[in-house]
Amino acid sequence: MAAMTAPRRLVLASASPARLGLLRQAGFRPEVIVSGVDEDALTAATPAALALVLAEAKAAVVAALPEAAGALVIGCDSVLELDGEALGKPADAEEATARWKSMRGRAGVLRTGHSLTDTTTGRTVSRTASTTVRFGEPTDAEIAAYVASGEPLHVAGAFTLDGRSAPFVESIEGDPGNVIGLSLPLLRHLLGELGISVTDLWA
Repeated sequence: MAAMTAPRRLVLASASPARLGLLRQAGFRPEVIVSGVDEDALTAATPAALALVLAEAKAAVVAALPEAAGALVIGCDSVLELDGEALGKPADAEEATARWKSMRGRAGVLRTGHSLTDTTTGRTVSRTASTTVRFGEPTDAEIAAYVASGEPLHVAGAFTLDGRSAPFVESIEGDPGNVIGLSLPLLRHLLGELGISVTDLWA
């Protein structure tokens, strides 16, 4: 009987527990190597372009490390586009409160850049996924309680679908995983562009 070939190593260039959880739930066994990229030092013309630039920077830094040799490296970064502005993680509770008061009753677009590098070939493929998010109208008291939980300080746009803010999101149009931090369908397409089947990476 032929021995089974071990799946390629998949390295997540992100400290996001949500992204790690999505990959694990989908059958992957990713390793985590945090890039340490200074996100505030990078700029781009549009929120979608910024998300992609950040994702590419994270993937490139990690792919160049000796410990990532032979691996597939996926870098991701998310921003919320509202009024043409890219909103990342709020700096403090005051900003998170103001952000939620401006978002309630409105819709924004969550942009997540994805960059995948095959370190064995040096090839990189990148794309940004977009999902429209319609926010509910939480009261001032609900916003204050949510900000006091600390959650919005750690997530792009000051909200997430897999946490305490879920009741404040009325609906989405697009991939929910993209809002949480990583689009699995897009990852499948990027792997395909590199000639790799997503099923070959299942642990």
